Amino acid sequence: MEHPFALELRNIDKIFASKRQIFSRLSFSLRQGEYVAITGESGIGKSTLLNLIAGLDFPNEGEVLINGTLLPKDDNAATLLRRKHYGFIFQAFHILPHLTILQNVALPLLLNQCSIDRAQAMLLAVGLADREQDFPHQLSGGELQRVAIARALVHQPKLILADEPTGNLDPETARDILNLLRTEIKASGAAAILVTHSQFAAQTADRILQLTASGLSAVDRP
Repeated sequence: MEHPFALELRNIDKIFASKRQIFSRLSFSLRQGEYVAITGESGIGKSTLLNLIAGLDFPNEGEVLINGTLLPKDDNAATLLRRKHYGFIFQAFHILPHLTILQNVALPLLLNQCSIDRAQAMLLAVGLADREQDFPHQLSGGELQRVAIARALVHQPKLILADEPTGNLDPETARDILNLLRTEIKASGAAAILVTHSQFAAQTADRILQLTASGLSAVDRP
């Protein structure tokens, strides 16, 4: 039976080397298939929160659980978990320039030693089936973010982490990408966290949380 929560944070404390405490007993749960937006002022700790969830950084106290399993603090074990269960979408795309679009999307499948057949299907889903042999420099910003969405979802991860995915896009392209992101996340059944400064982007999520010095709190929709 599948665990009810894709992600759980339990009483997380995070203190930087400068002695600045950024989180104190922070707790949060994300249900399977749920899409949540997290907003907050610059410097409040949104990127740190994503790093803790991804196992790229570790809390001083508390636990991070993925599908009911404690996130390992061993770097190699955490890397294997990320490859299998996570999909990442970044503001700066992070598409590898020396690989074709198809090769970029297939990369998570290769790392997980899976068949690469789904890569073509994902490019079709994001509207780029005719660009699979092109290289990243031949694509627009909006097209590159479509590639990033396909790559993040191709290996059917349990959790998608999207960090300001429309930050480098014009408003019209951003709207298209946000709609595509929601559609593809919902089609995949993955849970997802969207970190954004944009209230418009946040409105595409199932629920909105604001990160403040006091922790995470629900935001009422207008």
